[in-house]
Amino acid sequence: MRDAPAGLPRKANSGRSCDFTGLKTRVCQAKDGIAEAVSLLSAGEPVALPTETVYGLAADALSPVACAKIFEAKERPLSDPLIVHLPDNAWLARIATPTPLALALADAFWPGPLTLVLPRTDIVPDIVTDGRETVAVRRSAHPVFQEIVETLGRPLAAPSGNRFGRISPTTADHVLAELDGRIPLVVDAGPCAHGIESTIVEVLDDRLRILRQGPVTADDLKAFAPLDDTRGTTAVPGGMKSHYAPRTRLVIQENPRPSSENHGLLAWQASGEGFAHVEHLSATGDLREAAAALYGAMRRLDAAGLELITAEPVPESGIGAAIMDRLRKASAR
Repeated sequence: MRDAPAGLPRKANSGRSCDFTGLKTRVCQAKDGIAEAVSLLSAGEPVALPTETVYGLAADALSPVACAKIFEAKERPLSDPLIVHLPDNAWLARIATPTPLALALADAFWPGPLTLVLPRTDIVPDIVTDGRETVAVRRSAHPVFQEIVETLGRPLAAPSGNRFGRISPTTADHVLAELDGRIPLVVDAGPCAHGIESTIVEVLDDRLRILRQGPVTADDLKAFAPLDDTRGTTAVPGGMKSHYAPRTRLVIQENPRPSSENHGLLAWQASGEGFAHVEHLSATGDLREAAAALYGAMRRLDAAGLELITAEPVPESGIGAAIMDRLRKASAR
């Protein structure tokens, strides 16, 4: 591991040491905000942008000072690395050392919700990777994000646009609830399509190791290489035991029953009878619809003043594995 970036603490930022006095956050519709976003990013400022997964807090990935502002605004520990979003596939070889397998995955899934973990090049600042020798890279399929990063002509580091460890944002209002007064701009392009973060895959010589479940499923990846089920040591965004968590305590329960009149339910198939507040993930049993609805439903339950949120498990097939990964981390407090 390389040394920590000079002048930056290795512990999580508390937010109290960061002066956001006088900073006002503007929300612009996409058609009005693209030019302003590019201008701010060029000046080294962080901007919240829509992706097809969740809203991200973006900054110039090649500027250590700009990336430090992401950590400050999110109160994110420097030990949690950032994903680098590329303007185009040609940037891959400038940021990382891709194998033939990595290039095949990029051709098949980019732009899209697949992040590849590969050996980094020296152009990547240490703050992006916590000094590690690998970097996580992807290309977003969202047209607004694509236009901004292509116009900027430089890669963007863009973790989710929320305070560290909390529920990821899938609308501009969610970002504002988390980071108002901490960043200059949120570009609003409506709700995110997938609603959960990208799949993260470590590309080994002849196999793949899934480090975070997401919209690109294990079945999708098996067509390219065998999957390695051993536990790796690579640090990835969202890799901590507790993450994506509401302030209200959340538990996972089969056949959920309320034990108090002030309990809420995140429902898959249960009716929710007896619960004070119920959020149904999908009326038709569609796992992709459930994934898109997950974080918004969790936020509404968290805002309802409940004593407890009970989450009903979903089938762990396809994208259901990613939903259950987020629920388990949300409950691990």
